[in-house]
Amino acid sequence: MWRAKVLIVGAVFAGVLGIVSNSSGTARPLRISSNAPCAVSGVAHYQHVVWIMLENVGYSVVGSSSAPYFNRLISSCGLATNQVAVAHPSLPNYIALTSGSIQGITDDGEPATHPLHVTNLFSELGSNWRALVESMPSRCDRVTSGDYAARHNPAVYYTNLGAMCARNDVPLTLPLNLNAAFTLIVPNVCNDMHSCAVSVGDAWLGRIVPSIVASAQYQSRSLALFITFDESDSSATNQVPTIVVAPSVPRGLRVGVALTHYSLLRATETLLHVPLLGGAKSARSMIAPFHL
Repeated sequence: MWRAKVLIVGAVFAGVLGIVSNSSGTARPLRISSNAPCAVSGVAHYQHVVWIMLENVGYSVVGSSSAPYFNRLISSCGLATNQVAVAHPSLPNYIALTSGSIQGITDDGEPATHPLHVTNLFSELGSNWRALVESMPSRCDRVTSGDYAARHNPAVYYTNLGAMCARNDVPLTLPLNLNAAFTLIVPNVCNDMHSCAVSVGDAWLGRIVPSIVASAQYQSRSLALFITFDESDSSATNQVPTIVVAPSVPRGLRVGVALTHYSLLRATETLLHVPLLGGAKSARSMIAPFHL
């Protein structure tokens, strides 16, 4: 009887630590489920940050019956309920998110019309970043075509990336390569909810996010995922929802403090130990509110 009690206590203790034993008795980590990816026991040390950028729907997607997967993620992880984009239309937001400023851009011009030689998140990380861009015809493609929009791919605007753009800004393929410190995932203009129904983008998320949760990086509690929108549907408030998916995020967390896209940049730069750029210096960070 005493031995049985010891075994039971040991099993409970192992569960708290996120450990189970295989048939040989060797301890191995519990696998994090894509159905419950947050509030996972164990210590998290974030070394990888992933962004998924959606388009132009804004906060109305929260609670929408057209986005069941998106809203299940909200219930399972964390949501910023008071975050705003910094501009209209799309491009200035992508540039602000990755350089700390809209750099004077007020339109959706192609990279040829807005060459930028400024410090940015990509250049700060050297070679330790990757952009996975759906439907992009070729690496670091600077021309919009088909379902690919160059304005949604900020790396192609930064002329100081040089050959690194062709190496690291690549078409999205599966399985996802999430080895880099920072990965930007850009759906095409249908799957990002811009040109197709919200339900189409929601189904796409339902395929992509579980593969991120199943990755070695997430399973080792070293990856934080942020899902946000470039801007709202042209509303004056420009409110956007941002979901934070990470093992240390409490399940169902709602964060109502005032945040902007610069808050996301600040959190990312802080987690990856690079200097803060532009608006990120004065923005409220997302790290403490989301338990990162």
